[in-house]
Amino acid sequence: MAVSPDRETGDQADPGSTGVVEASGTSEAPLDLDVVIDTRITLQYRLLRIAVHFLNVVLFRTSVSPKGLVPVEGPVIIAPVHRSLVDFFVASEVCDRKLHYMAKDSLWKNSTLAKILPSLGAFPVHRESADREALRRAQRVLEAGEVLILFPEGERRSGPVIEDLHEGVAFLAARTGATVIPVGIGGSASVMPKGSKILRPRHIHLEVGEPIAPPERSGTGRVPRSRIHQLTEQLTVALQDLYDRSVESTGRY
Repeated sequence: MAVSPDRETGDQADPGSTGVVEASGTSEAPLDLDVVIDTRITLQYRLLRIAVHFLNVVLFRTSVSPKGLVPVEGPVIIAPVHRSLVDFFVASEVCDRKLHYMAKDSLWKNSTLAKILPSLGAFPVHRESADREALRRAQRVLEAGEVLILFPEGERRSGPVIEDLHEGVAFLAARTGATVIPVGIGGSASVMPKGSKILRPRHIHLEVGEPIAPPERSGTGRVPRSRIHQLTEQLTVALQDLYDRSVESTGRY
């Protein structure tokens, strides 16, 4: 259902493409899953974060500047540039809070994984219905006051230009009041560019931008569609600057 630019964001609004990243599934119907957002910092999650941090430090000498910009509480969308599969791992260095992200729903067919994945911050998405399903579940994460990683470019891209961002980040920020944290990631494309199966240890630098406040609501409690576009444009400008600075820091894309 298309929404004209002068419409306001309400319960029936459709943001278009959400920017769902790598939510590859099967051609089967999506699993009938009652998604529960697990906010606990479990032992499995702690061990995973330790292992990922170790790899980030040893393999990529990952650096973050500046630190401490992510709010310590409340809903947050971390919106990084996306040039490599390793972006999923290095983006975790931005904050110490529990992170939530999307994973293909076929993983939930394994009963053991189905019990573990929620505690690790994952929630299922089916490719064939990714837009609405992902939005609904991502919204539940943010409504629980959690941190969501969402790549606004929608897929791994290449090259120095940030453009054509999906509006899912702005839409979710409007719906939930989440703060948006833009992140430039320099060097990850050299580590593992799109289409590559070889991991090359290289320095990766994350440049974290100033928090972007969610769109203001009108007197009726709704968010005009124009403000969704404005936030997306603001995010585009911020990400371009941060990406340029992160690339300059590492000397490579």
